[in-house]
Parts: sequence; C-alpha cells; structure tokens
Amino acid sequence: MVELVKIAVDAMGGDEAPGVVVQAVVEALKASDKIKVFLVGQENAVRSELSKYEYPQERLEVVNATEAIEMAEPPATAIRKKKDSSIVVAMKMVKSGQCDAYVSAGSTGANLVGGQALVGRLPGVRRSPLAPLIPTAKGVSLLIDCGANVDAKAGDLVQFAKMGSIYMENIMGVKNPKVGIVNIGAEEEKGNALVKETFPLLRECQDINFVGSVEARDIPAGDVDVMVCEAFVGNVILKMYEGVGSTLIKEVKAGMVSNTRSKIGALLVKPALKETLKKFELDQYGGAPMLGLNGLVVKTHGSASVTEVKNSILQCIDFTEQHISEKIQAALNAGA
Repeated sequence: MVELVKIAVDAMGGDEAPGVVVQAVVEALKASDKIKVFLVGQENAVRSELSKYEYPQERLEVVNATEAIEMAEPPATAIRKKKDSSIVVAMKMVKSGQCDAYVSAGSTGANLVGGQALVGRLPGVRRSPLAPLIPTAKGVSLLIDCGANVDAKAGDLVQFAKMGSIYMENIMGVKNPKVGIVNIGAEEEKGNALVKETFPLLRECQDINFVGSVEARDIPAGDVDVMVCEAFVGNVILKMYEGVGSTLIKEVKAGMVSNTRSKIGALLVKPALKETLKKFELDQYGGAPMLGLNGLVVKTHGSASVTEVKNSILQCIDFTEQHISEKIQAALNAGA
C-alpha cells in the first residue's frame, strides 16, 4: 500500500476562510488519492463548510484549534501567545512528524516566524527563503527569495541558489537549471553592495549552473530558471508581475468585446487565447514553498482562489516524494 502524503492545512487562514480553504481541500482530495489532509481550525465552522460537500472521509481529519491569528497581529507575539491557533497547531504537526507538509493562506509574518521557530531550519541552513514559481515565455522560473529575508547576506543568497536549483531540477524536471542573480545590468561590476559581493561567490560555486546577472525586463522571457535576490527586491518583482499580469488579462478581455468586429474576432481566437492567458494566471502554480525547513511549509496569498489553495496542497506531493528537504541538506553539507 502506497504511503499517503500527510498535509496539515490552516483552515482559518485567508480572506475567505474557512469556505475557500475547505472547498480547495475537497477538490484536492478528489484530484489525488495520494494525500491525507488534516484541516486545522475552529471545528464547528470547518464542519459546517464540509457539510456542503461529498469527499473521501477516510482521507480527511478535522483538528480543532480554537484560536485564529489575524493578518494585522504582530507575528512573533501571536505565535508566542496563541498556542491553540490554527497556524501553531498545524505547524507543530509538521514538527512532530505527524504531517509531511503544511499549507496556509494566513498571515505571512506569522507563517514565516512559525516556520523558522516551530518547524525549524535544517542544520546548516542560514535562512529559509520563500520561492514561488512565476510564468514565463518558456514555462516557469523560480523567484527566490520573494518575501522572507529582506536583509539577506551574500552567503544566504548562495544557499538560495543551491536550494532553488535542487527544487527546479527535482520538482520541475529542469536539467542543470540556469541560475541568475537579479541585477540592474548585465555587467559584473554593476549592482548594489550585496549583488557585487554575491556575484563572484555564485560564479565560484561548482554545484550550480550560474549564468550571471538577469535584469527585471528579461525575467518574463524565461532566460534563467532560478532568479536569486533578497526578499525586498523579490517581493517587488512578484507584486509587479502580479499587477501587470492581471491588468493585461483584463485589458485583453475588455478589448475583445469592445465592438462587433472585435467580438467576431474573439470567437475565432478564443480557444487559443484562453489557453495562452491561462499560463499567466499565477494561481495555476500553487503557493510559495519555504525552503530549508525540517518539513514543507507552503504560503499562498491571503486572497488565494480555490484553485491556488488546491494546487498548493497538490504541490506537496512531489516535494515530499522527491525528498527535497533531504536533498537540500545533503547539498549544503557537501558544500560546507
């Protein structure tokens, strides 16, 4: 019998929790028979939502957690004081080994603090980055870090590059993934102090395929598979990407129904255009894994759709089956 991937899901995290989260869990359970989900949250509210659906009950458990951490709460204080919150209870299930992975659309700060303080970093990991996949003309690329470490050091970025390479090769099947450092120009002498210090260290790494700098305007082309940066830069890139992408999609759709001629043309190109635009909808790619921890933590947007939460749950399967944490640990030990 195949061992199920056990996933703790924060039922109370997100703008429309627990409704969106519960629906996403039900859809994930129907999409894959490889998972067992532990829905962690206020039991009455969770069961009320579950009563709307049919689902494989033997692969779903509700774990009661009486408290919820709100978006505006100070993260460290909330993690410390709200011991029976859905975030704390679920993360402790990963820490104890009861679950392999954890998914949440809740407070980013609380999830980052909890990931490092409760789940804990792997030995030798300096900092744990958030690493979302973003769509490009050639498929997807990994942006690392997008929000966890705004004051990262050069040594941190080197580890990010190694973690990102392992993720792209084992999860996305990219052989010898190209690694680039986000910069304001292609020349090595350009960049701020952090980039200038990190560039030669990445160039000297024998276990990654470092190809130099990547400018922001070249990111959508997909010329590199792993984009390394500290979290301030990464978060700006991600938010700009999301904003431009959603605006363009809305404008294209509006333009196609603006007059009779465009409506006729839209009917002809609709199938191909729909498939193309779908590639640039970020919810297709799940959430951002927090790499370098003793278990998998996946953070999705607070406004995440059912599709995004579902895909965040499903992405835990490959991560667990490919033993990504163990491979990261081995790579860092080899380079120590």
